[in-house]
Amino acid sequence: MLKKIFKYLNVQTELEDYETIHSQILQGVVFKGTNLWILMFAIVIASVGLNTNSTAVIIGAMLISPLMGPINGMGYSIATYDFILFRKAVKNFTFAVVTALFTSTVYFAISPVSTADSELLARTSPTIYDVLIALFGGLAGILAISSKLKGNVIPGAAIATALMPPLCTAGYGIANGEPYYFMGALYLFTINTVFIALSSVAISQILKFPINSDVNESHKKRINRYITAVILLTLLPSIYFGYKLVENEKFTAESEKFTESVTYFEGAYLIKSEITPETRKIRLIYGGKELYGIHKENILQRANDFDIKNSEIIIDQGFSLSQKELTETDVLKNNISSLNLSLQTKQNVIDSIQAVQESGKDLFTEIKAIFPQVTSCTYSGSLNYNDSNYSGEAYGLVVVTAPKNKISTQERSKLNEWLHKRLKADRLKLIIDEY
Repeated sequence: MLKKIFKYLNVQTELEDYETIHSQILQGVVFKGTNLWILMFAIVIASVGLNTNSTAVIIGAMLISPLMGPINGMGYSIATYDFILFRKAVKNFTFAVVTALFTSTVYFAISPVSTADSELLARTSPTIYDVLIALFGGLAGILAISSKLKGNVIPGAAIATALMPPLCTAGYGIANGEPYYFMGALYLFTINTVFIALSSVAISQILKFPINSDVNESHKKRINRYITAVILLTLLPSIYFGYKLVENEKFTAESEKFTESVTYFEGAYLIKSEITPETRKIRLIYGGKELYGIHKENILQRANDFDIKNSEIIIDQGFSLSQKELTETDVLKNNISSLNLSLQTKQNVIDSIQAVQESGKDLFTEIKAIFPQVTSCTYSGSLNYNDSNYSGEAYGLVVVTAPKNKISTQERSKLNEWLHKRLKADRLKLIIDEY
C-alpha cells in the first residue's frame, strides 16, 4: 500500500535533466534587455491596477512579471552552494527591486489619483497567511521549473505569490509620503522573497540537485544558521500580525452581534454603527427619541453579554452628525426606522387594547372556578377624573352577573379582595349585576 502511495508521489521520473534545470534558472536570474523592459512594463500595469482598484489588471501584471527568476536563483544557488550564481542572483534581484520601486514611485508621483483603495490597503498588513501563500506558491513554482510537465503552474504561482503589487504599493508610499504603506508593503515583499527562496532551497535539496563546489561542514553550518536567522526575523512579526488579524475578526463579529441587539432601544433606533477593531472602538449613532444617561448606561451594560471587553463604546444622537457623516443611505434608513417606530407604537396600542378586552375572558374563567354561580364577567381599565385630580388616575371596573341572592355579603367581600390582588389594582370598582 505504501509503495503505491510513494509511486504516485514520486516526481523523479518527470524531472528535466539537471543541465536543463540549471540553464532555465540561469536565464531567469539575468535582468537586462528584454527582462528589464518587461519588468518596467509590468510595474506600470500593476501600478495602474492598484490606482484604479482593478483586480484583473493587477493579475495581468503578475503574469507578465519576471521577478520570480532571481528569487528562485538565490534559493537554488544556496542549496547547491553555487556562490558565484548566488552573488549574481542577489545583484540582479537588487537591481530589479530598485528599478521597480523607481518606476512605481514616478508613476504615483505624476498620477492625478492618489486615493488608497482596497487593493492598495490589502498589501500593507501582511500576516502568517501570506507566509503560507509564499511558501507553497514557491514550492509549486520551483517544482514546475524542475519538471517536464510545466503546464500553467508557473503563471499560477506568480499570481499567488504576488511579488509586483507590494513593490508598487511601496512606491505609492514613497510618492505620497506614507511610511506606513511603504513599510507594510516592503515587509510583504520581503516575506514573499524569503519564503519563495526557502521553497527553492527545500526542493533543490529534496530533488538532490548536484552541488557545484566543495564546501566544508563548518561553512554549511554557518550558512544554515544565516538561513534560520533570516527565516525567524521574517516569520515572527507575521505571526504577531496574524494573531492581531484573528483578534480583530473576532472583535468585529462580536461587535456586530452587540449592535444587532441594540438596534432599537427605549424609543430610539440605530441609524449607523462604526466598528474600528484596531482601536477596539464602537460608535453607535441613534435617531428618534433622545437617549439620556440611564439609557446609555443600559446600552453599555448590555455590552457585557458579548466578548468585547476593554472596548470603547461611543453613543451619539442623530442630530450630532455632520452632513458628511449622514449619507443618503443613512437618511433613508432614518426615515424607514422612524416609520417602523411609528407602526410599532400604534401596534403596541392595539395590542394593549386587545389584551384588556381579552382579560375579561381570563378573569371569567378564574372567577368561575372559585364562584360557580357567576355567569359572566366584564373588565375594563380607564382613567378616573375628579375635582382634585384633573390628570386622571388608573381605575379598574369589573362587572359580574349572577342569579339573585346567589352571592352572599361575605362572598362579595372575598371576590372584591381577590380581584384587587389578581389585577394588582389599588382602585377597583366591583359591580355585581343580579338577575
